[in-house]
Amino acid sequence: MARIAHLSDRAVLSISGADRVSFLQGLVSNDMAAVAPGHAVWTAFLSAQGKWLADFFVFADPEGVRLLLDCDATQAAMLRQGLSRYRLRADVEISETGYAVHAAWGEGFTAPDGYPAAPDPRLPQAGWRFLLGHPIADPSADDVDYDLLRLSLGLPDGVRDCESGKTLLLEANFDQLNGISWTKGCYMGQELTARTRYRGLVRRHLLPVTSHHDLPAPGTPILSGTATVGEMRSSRDKVGMAMIRNEHINDTGLTIGGHALHVHVPQWFALPARAE
Repeated sequence: MARIAHLSDRAVLSISGADRVSFLQGLVSNDMAAVAPGHAVWTAFLSAQGKWLADFFVFADPEGVRLLLDCDATQAAMLRQGLSRYRLRADVEISETGYAVHAAWGEGFTAPDGYPAAPDPRLPQAGWRFLLGHPIADPSADDVDYDLLRLSLGLPDGVRDCESGKTLLLEANFDQLNGISWTKGCYMGQELTARTRYRGLVRRHLLPVTSHHDLPAPGTPILSGTATVGEMRSSRDKVGMAMIRNEHINDTGLTIGGHALHVHVPQWFALPARAE
């Protein structure tokens, strides 16, 4: 039976107007032309220097007049202001909505009629995401259950796993989780993103980790012997995400806070080949 959770830490912005697709197309990492009813897109908004500022899911409004952005609630105001800065003369309006974001995973889920819903575009195992006008009554799971699911799958959680103005998309595996289009053409930050791919310049990656002890706070260093080789990011109980230097991903002697730490390389992950 499917598990359904209201994700209370998410908010939804609306982009309406005749230029909504072309406007967003020039600002984010993925192809907005692929957004359609039943097909959401995961994408990132970058600085001009190609560093992560925010990421979100884009849904098509069933009425066909808006794009709906499922984003971290703590970033909604920043994202609205940041996107608005590039409106110029484009026919777009950016506003907040009252939609509640939900996730569903497991067998037997049926998407609600008349509301934006789509499979999670990152991984099939992540299930579905859908928007309702209010939180669902009597959910079968909560946002803690969903957090444990996404940690087990190795899925980054925006503000908890990426550093604003510092993290590269390829470090956070956006390229391997369908968060980047390599064919759509120019967008803000595209030059650095493409260069890091073609030159093999990514030296660290965000990966799931476990320990037999509760994991420490984000930013805690990860050690190989006495050398710092990574740092902790988000976690819950004994499962988390960590940024690890490539050459230490398969180390068996990593520690954090004096305890052993184990890196779990997901089946979908592959280290990129370094350019000659």
